[in-house]
Amino acid sequence: MDAVASSIAALFPLGWVHYLAGGLLIGAGVALLFVCTGLVGGMSTVFSSTWSFVVRRPFFQQARFTDSRVWRLVYAAGLVLGALVWWLGFSDGTPGSTDIPAWQLLLGGVLVGYGARLGNGCTSGHGICGLGSLQLPSLGAVLTFMATAFVVANLVGRWV
Repeated sequence: MDAVASSIAALFPLGWVHYLAGGLLIGAGVALLFVCTGLVGGMSTVFSSTWSFVVRRPFFQQARFTDSRVWRLVYAAGLVLGALVWWLGFSDGTPGSTDIPAWQLLLGGVLVGYGARLGNGCTSGHGICGLGSLQLPSLGAVLTFMATAFVVANLVGRWV
């Protein structure tokens, strides 16, 4: 049993309780949104619904974007404000940073954004909202995301 505990400790050197608390809070928030309003709290539609304010192309003017754009902006603002509250109230105030070059972050963002549109939702939307509502396509998407992440992480880990 000590070997298992050591393996888990190696995976989570800063502990695991805050990950569990975060997951429970996210799940509770999405569930509360759905139970109280019937709305699904995925984030990938926020991008398209926000663009519907300024881009008049037919794709962005679909009712599913224009009818939901106000609450989705409020939802996204809540995520940003929640992160700010955490940073100001519960962290040591040190800004986060990374050693990853800006071009890699940009490329990763473009690929993730393209994949979210191609997969009809982002990883969090499928993983939290889709699996939470027992959607079979979301199960397939999450399994694909995870398998791809494992393969890519192992390949990149060998090159770096």
